[in-house]
Amino acid sequence: MSGLEGFDLPASFADSVAALQARGRFGIRLGLGRTRALLAALGHPELGIRGALIGGTNGKGSVVALVGACLAAEGYRAGETPKPHLVSYRERIRIAGHPITAADFTRLVRAGLPVANEVARRHGPPTEFELLTALAFRHFADVGVDLAVVEVGLGGRLDATHAWDGGVAAITNVDLDHTEYLGPTVEAIAREKAAIIMPGDLAITGATDPALGPIRRRARRAGVALVEVSPARVLAADRHGLLVELPGLGAVRVGLLGRHQAANVAVADAVLDALDAAGIAHIGPDARRTGYAAARWPGRLELLDLPGAGPRGADAEVLLDGAHNPAGARSLAAALDELRPELRGFAGGTAAGGAVAGGTGAGGTVASASAPVTLVIGMMADKDVDGLIAALGTSRALAGARVIATAVPGARALAPEVLAARWHAAVPDADIRVAPDPAAALDRAVATAEGPVVVAGSLYLVGAARARLVDDPELRDPGDAGSA
Repeated sequence: MSGLEGFDLPASFADSVAALQARGRFGIRLGLGRTRALLAALGHPELGIRGALIGGTNGKGSVVALVGACLAAEGYRAGETPKPHLVSYRERIRIAGHPITAADFTRLVRAGLPVANEVARRHGPPTEFELLTALAFRHFADVGVDLAVVEVGLGGRLDATHAWDGGVAAITNVDLDHTEYLGPTVEAIAREKAAIIMPGDLAITGATDPALGPIRRRARRAGVALVEVSPARVLAADRHGLLVELPGLGAVRVGLLGRHQAANVAVADAVLDALDAAGIAHIGPDARRTGYAAARWPGRLELLDLPGAGPRGADAEVLLDGAHNPAGARSLAAALDELRPELRGFAGGTAAGGAVAGGTGAGGTVASASAPVTLVIGMMADKDVDGLIAALGTSRALAGARVIATAVPGARALAPEVLAARWHAAVPDADIRVAPDPAAALDRAVATAEGPVVVAGSLYLVGAARARLVDDPELRDPGDAGSA
């Protein structure tokens, strides 16, 4: 017993994850009071840590991955908080790109649950994300990180991560998402996200109008000079990433796929400049080139080669992308059009073909001899399903795609039959089928696809697919098959 009546501390890693996730029953409750109380009860570990807080609608995780890779290349031990996790809950707390160990995670949760119970008596029960955020800073302090690169969870003003100010604040971009919490317009959402800019900070944004106005006003009120960056110029793009031009570096290889990463690497480079100007970390040109080339962001336009897994023993390709809102889906659509000639089953020639959702797609048709893409998709019920379908419909590469609708893990999942019906409403002649779960959907897709397989719609679906396709020793949890 912990000393609190009726409260048992978890005895194992699996129990610790279950205990933390059980706090999800308190839902999403924006506000900083509970997180601040947790941090105070844990000894204010955040006060000794400087670094960058990264907000925005899309691209936050990519910027964290790019900045983190450059810091590691320069020899810094940075604490990172990517979200959500794909395979192991331990991915949510990382040191220099490596997930927290199961033993350390269990220790943290055992220490944190009694604190959460005490905080609840005065402030109400902390949510899962609030407790996780506080425990991440406790771990960063315990292991002595050099700095932290923290991804905002939801919005900014009232997000738990905003209980910390590391000295550098960045906002990647702003688009419509989580409108029930952040407001119905881009301007309203921008105001929420811009609140992470605090007096004394160095601030960066890659946002454009109409979001730029509220971000500029927040910076002026805080007395902060705002660095506004435009996407880096793309020199080349292929299945291995991008070649971009960055100020002071010239041509730089970026190991992330998709032209939209040109905007993210520009923000990341400005964040590194700000960390240097603030005296937090110095990252030289060689480390930046090495880091950008080495950067990986699993589940976000991640291309997997699967030798012998396709029909009749052929090799298969699976592209994982956690596009879960229309803006992310537009980026995926554009990336697919550019990558399609380099993917499995593509051949030359021309032919007519309709887009996934309405018309012929933006910009033309796909090759007649090309095998169709197989799209495995699952979504949360509270997302803009029709907007995402329409955004994917701008892709020429998805013309005539075989679509397999499946269920996303979690209580908020949209039933695959409902998703299939919404797809048929947008594309009456679509070749769409239903699979009861991600494993069944993925197995059917890989075993029958003559062209590439794309898995998208929700990061929870992408995580389930990646766990099935990639055996990463660092992500084997105690009790997993093959774990030590």
